Amino acid sequence: MLENLSNPMVISGAILLIAYIFIATEKIQKSIVALVGAAITLLLGLLPFHSHYDENLGVYVKSVFEYISFDVIFLLVGMMILVNIASKSGVFKWMALQLLKTTKGHPKWVLFMLAAFTAFASAFLDNVTTVVLMMPVTFVIAKELDIDPIPFLITEVLASNIGGTATLIGDPPNIIIGAKAGLSFMDFVYELTEIVTVIFLISTSILIFMFRKSLKSTPEKMAHIANLDNSKTITDKPLMIRSMLVLFLVILGFVTHDMTGIPAYVFAVAGAAVLLIFEKPKEIYEEVEWMTIFFFVGLFIIIGGFEANGGISFLADKLIELTQGSLNAATMLVLWGSGILSGIVDNIPYTATMAPLIAEVQHTMPYVGGEHLHHPLWWALSLGACLGGNLTIIGAAANVIVSETAASKGHPITFMRFMKYGALITFISLVLSSAYLYFKYLI
Repeated sequence: MLENLSNPMVISGAILLIAYIFIATEKIQKSIVALVGAAITLLLGLLPFHSHYDENLGVYVKSVFEYISFDVIFLLVGMMILVNIASKSGVFKWMALQLLKTTKGHPKWVLFMLAAFTAFASAFLDNVTTVVLMMPVTFVIAKELDIDPIPFLITEVLASNIGGTATLIGDPPNIIIGAKAGLSFMDFVYELTEIVTVIFLISTSILIFMFRKSLKSTPEKMAHIANLDNSKTITDKPLMIRSMLVLFLVILGFVTHDMTGIPAYVFAVAGAAVLLIFEKPKEIYEEVEWMTIFFFVGLFIIIGGFEANGGISFLADKLIELTQGSLNAATMLVLWGSGILSGIVDNIPYTATMAPLIAEVQHTMPYVGGEHLHHPLWWALSLGACLGGNLTIIGAAANVIVSETAASKGHPITFMRFMKYGALITFISLVLSSAYLYFKYLI
């Protein structure tokens, strides 16, 4: 059927654009949008069902399944299962309360410690899981201190997006980038941990200053926080020990990837499989965010159709033309463009579209770095896509979940109130990222 289409690239591009519009407006659940777009792509023959060698063109033609990044899918599923099982023991809540007890109930320190824990946890768990675990603790603390929980919630969600930027598994855009660029867990740690730490410390300090008038409580209430009973938070000690041991071994597997050559998703799936032996699988599988998984599958097919028909190559040529082949200009354009667009549209489909584009462009803009230094366009995409999620309340899934939960608890966070803080933190984050990329890679 493909030969009957007048311009397959235009049609596949139109499918991608229309899917983006529906995803951004959220009128239809995004996994449905992705699957409908994927179905149309396949029905129109924009992607072949089977791989084959085209003798006329002299090229190997990939099948639809080769455009689906199964390493991303398996890594997501494995980590979702791992975190869901581990969280049932109460261990994450126990960690959060232990941190709070060290603050002696001082609201400013409480805010900093909650943000620090959220950022750190988000580097190893997905952002949505982290904020879901932190919200109940936050509401309890705010109630005990008799202060507004919104400053804590806003700071936590901003910290989750910042912390998630630091590692391969912290934010879905990084998983996509890692798979496409062949980057390991430690590559992200080497390249991004320094700048993410700086961004976190500066951003949190600014937020504490901006919220200072709300962060006041009485000595009695602070004393109560300092003496919170955390002895019964862990509800299943054997599960806690088992899940923490497995999680440690999985992360150790991520860290040693460069030595073993075993992909990250293998460790994630292996860890999930071990923990499932001791659980009721049906209950655990119900907790997996299958809508997110199907969203990824559908999205990969839509973008695969666009890539297979020359769309990505076309955009790559335009990017090179726009930046006149300048690596400096291209890096800054990708960073700031990603930061702004990821605050407006979901950063997952954006990154999934940009990753093959960067893979195409990097060959035209060669970069020779030292040990552990990879092409700066990948880090510009990672920093922009992840940090840009802080721009608006719809910029990342974690933002939306915190907003909806806060509203249900009688503490609505309006679009403009979030943006007042989110836009400032995003701007500061991108300025710091620009300086980092320039002095580390481009000077």
